[in-house]
Amino acid sequence: MLRLTVPTKEYIMIGDDIKIVFLGGSANHNRIMIDAPKEVAIVRGKLIERNTADPEERARLPKYYEHQEHPEKYKKFKKPANENAG
Repeated sequence: MLRLTVPTKEYIMIGDDIKIVFLGGSANHNRIMIDAPKEVAIVRGKLIERNTADPEERARLPKYYEHQEHPEKYKKFKKPANENAG
């Protein structure tokens, strides 16, 4: 899974014919626009989950597990000022 931080009105391309435009939003809701050929099925995850009654099939559906915004390994640490002296 790819996680991106993008400004409003920026877009990403998937292949040559699918464009996803980020339109902005609020703290809990984001708006996107998907430009794709008619042959490409675009379905919300909640709808798929709601219409999947079989527990085994439901267990195989992709899951998203939220992670903290900036894991420790990606944080930049500044050296204490007293470390540079000497």
